[in-house]
Amino acid sequence: MKTNVSYYQNIKEFRLFVTQSYSQLIQLKKEGNQASFNDLVLKIMPQIRQYINTQLNIAIRKGHFSKNKFKADDIIDQLFIEIYDHIEDVKQADDFYVWLFKKTNDLLEDITVEEEFDEFFFKNIDDYTRPEWDAMQEKYSSDADGDGHLLMIEEFEDRSYNHNDYTLNHVFIENDEKDLIKKIDKDLSDEDVKHHIELVLHNLPVNMRKVFELANIQHLELEEIAQIRHQTLEEVKQLLNDAKKALQVSLFNRYSVN
Repeated sequence: MKTNVSYYQNIKEFRLFVTQSYSQLIQLKKEGNQASFNDLVLKIMPQIRQYINTQLNIAIRKGHFSKNKFKADDIIDQLFIEIYDHIEDVKQADDFYVWLFKKTNDLLEDITVEEEFDEFFFKNIDDYTRPEWDAMQEKYSSDADGDGHLLMIEEFEDRSYNHNDYTLNHVFIENDEKDLIKKIDKDLSDEDVKHHIELVLHNLPVNMRKVFELANIQHLELEEIAQIRHQTLEEVKQLLNDAKKALQVSLFNRYSVN
């Protein structure tokens, strides 16, 4: 079976496959069949690999380390060992998916440095004018590969690995915000939205950015994100709310909405 996330219609279906793999992995380990164990783990890695690549690319973009210092395979190899050595720590199949993200997050935390938060950007996010936003966007894009896209550590054969296609629905989700979406939507293309959200997330505190991504890209519940991030549910809720408020304010200030 090709390790290709397009075999699964959506993340929910992919998560079900991962959950159903748990009992088989336990059995394979009991039998001492590590080769088959590793083959099955390889089939449940696409979404995890996408998350790893996203985090490593952000770290590279922020100058924490060079492009060649770490690769997704470095983390994946270590994750294979963690899964084989500690899968019995997972008490039930339904916990396996979140446990994988928790282990992955811990491994990433071990190699990434504490980010220096641009407090000025966050404090003044509601004061930037459209020309200032445009200048920031131009600089952000110029640091990419020349056409506005983030330099990838590795190119995927299947582009469906890359799910970071942010939309207004990631920012505005309440019923009373539907009118706001319509107003902004008149001025923005899908690419405008995606690039603007990427720009703002890049400059937000790392905890806000990661919670936003886990909630909106990986579609994890807030309680699950709290487990993965070793934070309280209230902390996670606050971080997600703050990220969305920053994005909302920035969208309104950058694009004229009457």
